[in-house]
Amino acid sequence: QVQLVESGGGLVQAGGSLRLSCVASGRTFSTYFMGWFRQAPGKEREAVAVISRSGGSTSYVDSVKGRFTISRDNAKNTVYLQMNSLKIEDTAVYYCAANARGLLTRPDTYNDWGQGTQVTVSS
Repeated sequence: QVQLVESGGGLVQAGGSLRLSCVASGRTFSTYFMGWFRQAPGKEREAVAVISRSGGSTSYVDSVKGRFTISRDNAKNTVYLQMNSLKIEDTAVYYCAANARGLLTRPDTYNDWGQGTQVTVSS
C-alpha cells in the first residue's frame, strides 16, 4: 500500500498551464505504475495519463494528447502532470493513483488513491 498526496491544482484561465504533483510515501514507489485520473461533476472518473515504473512508457487519453505530459521522479517518490493549453472542459478534480500490475486505465484496477486536487479552468 502507498499513500498519495496531490498538490498544484487551482484556478487558471483557458490557455494557461498548471503542474500537478503527487508525492508517495514509502520506499517502493518505483515498483508502482502510476496514473492521473480526473472526475468532473456528473461524469465518470477517467484516466488522463498513465506511466510505467521506469517512466519509459506513457499513455494518454485522446483529449489531452499534445497538451499534457506525465512524468515521474523515482528518487523523489513523485509523479507529475504538466498541463498546458488548458481548456474549460479540463475542469475536474484530479487524482493520482497507483497500481502494481501494469499500464492500466480502468479506475477499478488501481488500489491506492490520493485525495484529489481541484483544477478549474475559466474563460
